[in-house]
Amino acid sequence: MSVMDRSTRLPTADEIDGINRAHLVDTPLRPADLLFMFGTREDVGLRADTAARLWREGYFRWSIVSGGVTPGSEQSECTIIKAAMIAAGVPAELVIEEHRAMNTGENVIFSLPILDAALGLSNIRSVICLGNTWTARRYPMTLHRHWPEVEKMLLTVDSFATPRSLWHTDAEFRRRVLHEWDKIEPYKAKGFIAEWPA
Repeated sequence: MSVMDRSTRLPTADEIDGINRAHLVDTPLRPADLLFMFGTREDVGLRADTAARLWREGYFRWSIVSGGVTPGSEQSECTIIKAAMIAAGVPAELVIEEHRAMNTGENVIFSLPILDAALGLSNIRSVICLGNTWTARRYPMTLHRHWPEVEKMLLTVDSFATPRSLWHTDAEFRRRVLHEWDKIEPYKAKGFIAEWPA
């Protein structure tokens, strides 16, 4: 069974429990220096609205949006997401841009020098990772691999009607979660991500 086939499996009760405990985590949030918006084509409006709410509530001082041009689009994910964030009320001058990344690793690797030039990495002590529910802790795990010094928090969103704890009861939600969960151990073995939370 290939990895592609595996994401259509029906998980066991133990696997569901393990994914709920270890993968689908949101951390308690407190005000952070940076909101890290990982590129996506899914739920852009929801992601932008969430960022705007966090901004209004004082949860970040700066944001970076990272994401390149994906097949079928002429604009980078960064351009599309930043425009949605501004429309939702985030001040444009607070949103730093990264337009090349094609995956989560590149989101981090390409963003670090941009952040260093704009703000100085030593001035960033805490980061909120905002992304899709199914990718979950792989965002901060990727950040932790390349930038262990900063405190990381995680907030994820999705537009599924199915509650997060019942992800396994919705075929598409289940496929997305299992597809991402199955990457964790191989990515750790390859050094793409690091264990988080410690």
